[in-house]
Amino acid sequence: MTTHTQHHTPTDNAPEHPARLQWAQLAPDVYKAMVRLDAASRQGLDPTLLELVKVRASQLNHCALCLDMHSKDALAAGESVERLIQLSAWEESQHFYTEKELAAIQLTEAVTVLTDGFVPDEVYAKAAKQFEEAELAQLIAAITVINAWNRFGVTCRMAPGHYTPGDIKH
Repeated sequence: MTTHTQHHTPTDNAPEHPARLQWAQLAPDVYKAMVRLDAASRQGLDPTLLELVKVRASQLNHCALCLDMHSKDALAAGESVERLIQLSAWEESQHFYTEKELAAIQLTEAVTVLTDGFVPDEVYAKAAKQFEEAELAQLIAAITVINAWNRFGVTCRMAPGHYTPGDIKH
């Protein structure tokens, strides 16, 4: 029995679904406020850790645009391909990450999913142990901001594949 693996090669890099709405052009004041909020939320956070958080939230939210953007930014900043690939299975690949990164990833999942309506005390306590209070406040802000970006991207069906590291970040 022969197994064939099918490889898909994009011919024209066209998205599967057309964008629904160009929200940034239609609500420019909201977009500009989001960019400022994003910049403020980054202050005092390690850039590598921040990209891991943004990629993980974007994985959970199925935001292709943000996955494209933040995986490229992470790689450009020196992140390893291996750690990015393992991020979706971090619970089985904890040895790739520091305790601080694991606490941030777990907090990202708790804030992003909120299935029980709250962030569990043990998840918060683990993060509070790894981060100084001001840094933890910034981390919570960054997680909240990427979730907002994800919701714009997913709702408006913003297409991935056109971002180059160094472009305007969110």
